[in-house]
Amino acid sequence: MSKRIALFPGSFDPFTKGHEDIVLRGLQMFDEIIIAIGYNSQKSNRYFPIEKMIACIDEAFRHHSNIKVLTYSELTAELARKHGARFLLRGLRNTTDFEYENSISQVNRKLYEELESVFLITTPQLAWISSSIIREVHKYGGDVSQFLPYKL
Repeated sequence: MSKRIALFPGSFDPFTKGHEDIVLRGLQMFDEIIIAIGYNSQKSNRYFPIEKMIACIDEAFRHHSNIKVLTYSELTAELARKHGARFLLRGLRNTTDFEYENSISQVNRKLYEELESVFLITTPQLAWISSSIIREVHKYGGDVSQFLPYKL
């Protein structure tokens, strides 16, 4: 039986406790999870430097050898194919997320027929956390430590 590899793609700017929850719950279904940070070298509009985010995520999952972190600047479906991932892991906070993710999932399936999207409903206590809110709080000097699974 082949290894069940899931790709968890996103900008993760920053990677939150909500993201961590999806990954940890995903480990109950998959042998390996690849956290893939979408990166466009032509754009420099990230709030947190990508190198810092990689280090933070690596630190958060230091005790999990079956979780890898990488960056990419290609089609998500192509990245999944290259790494033997047959699953895309995604978290859903609300119906707006579902509408957006459903469309992306259909396109990815057309590009890579064996790629199945798996959606996990966000844990209710974490559903309101979003990277954009955390960036805003951080920008104005607020303490964001309670929203992140690592120290900045």
